[in-house]
Amino acid sequence: MPLIQIGFLPTRPLPDGWMASSGTIDPAFVRPYARAHDEAGYDYVLIGWSATGPDGFTTAAFASCVTERLRFMIAHRTGFVAPTVLARKLATLDHYSAGRAAIHIITGGNDLDQQRDGDWVDHDTRYARTDEFLHLMRREWLAPEPFDFEGKFYRVTRAFSDVKPVQQPHPTIFFGGNSPPAVATGAKHADIYMLGSEPLAIIAERAAAIRQAAAPHGRTPRLGISTRAILGKTEDEAWERAFAIRDRAARFSHLQTVRQEWGQTDGARRALEMAQQQPRYDKRLWTGLAPAVAGAGPVAVFVGTPEQVAEALLDYYDLGVSAFLVRGFDLDREIEEVGREMFPILRAEIERRDRAAAKRNGNEGAG
Repeated sequence: MPLIQIGFLPTRPLPDGWMASSGTIDPAFVRPYARAHDEAGYDYVLIGWSATGPDGFTTAAFASCVTERLRFMIAHRTGFVAPTVLARKLATLDHYSAGRAAIHIITGGNDLDQQRDGDWVDHDTRYARTDEFLHLMRREWLAPEPFDFEGKFYRVTRAFSDVKPVQQPHPTIFFGGNSPPAVATGAKHADIYMLGSEPLAIIAERAAAIRQAAAPHGRTPRLGISTRAILGKTEDEAWERAFAIRDRAARFSHLQTVRQEWGQTDGARRALEMAQQQPRYDKRLWTGLAPAVAGAGPVAVFVGTPEQVAEALLDYYDLGVSAFLVRGFDLDREIEEVGREMFPILRAEIERRDRAAAKRNGNEGAG
């Protein structure tokens, strides 16, 4: 299955290469950074969401004007915008960007961040609401005539959109979440189900659960992982950088508040448990950053040369993962090292394996 190469587009750089979509907006940063992803061959960039951050749709619209082929994976929390309205917003952007709009549904795992925007619904109920939301959003895109709908969370009469997406049948729906309600909802609606940066054994279990939940709906979502990589020309150099990043992160004053708030989430707790059990998993996965940034940064990262990290990611491809969101830590080096060095190695090997598999299947069919 072809590789989907995904990067991350913040609205400004943060100290020491840490990036977020929150805070001030720097168009002079976004413009060249989006172009660099476009020129480096990325398929998508994720535009993040927080209850205090800039609007992702506006950021994507701006970036689409300075790029040619790059697609925009806009993170969106359900519950704050009506699904019919969101469908028309995305379809409109799809036209202005010439078919380059996508949505990444994040239902929300942090109660405090939800409450900043006035949402007091509990975790499991939020996923039930997301289920209805995605049903209505897709129906707004596809319905050839006005329709009525009455559910637990949404009720519409003669809903219809004059604007249909450029992409058919609709823009790609990405989805994230690990809880049982998340899997039930995402397996039903997602085109690409994004998983966290976790060991192979855990990813295999999650992949099996998603496929099992999707089967009754006649669906097989593609799988992706979101992670970070710390690269070096040699393995020793990569580890020196990893330890230096860990030590700096532990001292970042601007992460203290975020750690306190997000450190209580399920994802943060899993990260700390993994780190307590062992510092390294599989070939290249390192949990040493978790105690310093759990809840405010990556759960686990890959450390090594571009060749070594690409080799480690191929093991995830063998589990069915074909979308890879990989970020670095140094803005000045990220696109060059991750985008122009590591990703081409990964892409070439995936293409080689796909050709070999097609040849084997062809020979078997001939026999």
